[in-house]
Amino acid sequence: MLLDGEAWTAKVQGFKREAWRLETLPAYKVPSEDGDIRDFLAGQRIDPQTYSSAYTEGLRAIRADGRSKGRVHVVTRPLTDYLRFEFMYYEAHALAGDEVRILDVTDRPNPLEGVSDFWLFDRSEVVLMHYAKDGMQISRELYEGDPAPYVEYQRIALAESVPFQEYAQGDIRA
Repeated sequence: MLLDGEAWTAKVQGFKREAWRLETLPAYKVPSEDGDIRDFLAGQRIDPQTYSSAYTEGLRAIRADGRSKGRVHVVTRPLTDYLRFEFMYYEAHALAGDEVRILDVTDRPNPLEGVSDFWLFDRSEVVLMHYAKDGMQISRELYEGDPAPYVEYQRIALAESVPFQEYAQGDIRA
């Protein structure tokens, strides 16, 4: 079953304990971000300590409600312009409660080779994220099979990654 509109909003907001995402692409094409990316490439930056948006306020509400939201992004260096842009926001999101982790596979085998983007809700529901080659989202599909392989992918991703703040302390521009 494809999820969009209200069905997707209900899924991403209605989880009971945990919403978790695996991100595998070096760039996502999100038309609403085009202006922000241009500003970033022109040198404009946000202050992660003071940045606030509907998303960061939502993260704070999730935390206050005793729930968690997290992600692991699989990357290789050199980082794309998009990843450098996204990392600026990851810092603000992490400060608001998003458990952001990075799995850098530049100098090692990717333990999740061939696994595509997905969301895992309460370790019981999986939503497969489908993208075109340019990173434009095509669809979101509720997976109707056994979630166990995706729970295992999550375990591997968490075990093999580092917290975003730790990764960002290194030279992530390389």
